[in-house]
Amino acid sequence: MKVSAMQDYVYPSIFFAYFMFFIFLVGAIFFFFRSFQDGYWGDHSEDAKFRMLTDEDGNKHNSHSSEVIHGGSETTGRS
Repeated sequence: MKVSAMQDYVYPSIFFAYFMFFIFLVGAIFFFFRSFQDGYWGDHSEDAKFRMLTDEDGNKHNSHSSEVIHGGSETTGRS
């Protein structure tokens, strides 16, 4: 009776899983710094959300304290 060496198939799947975790981590860090560089973390970071809410309201007053929309023209206290 011939006894063959046992092969362990666990290591390739573990290495693949850690490789995938590494790829996801690199992607998350890349997009974090890219969004930081594009200004999504500054003082006006939520302006896009308020513009979207204003569009859905049909140019009504939105919940943003310094921004009121009248007849399609935007009036803000910002520079």
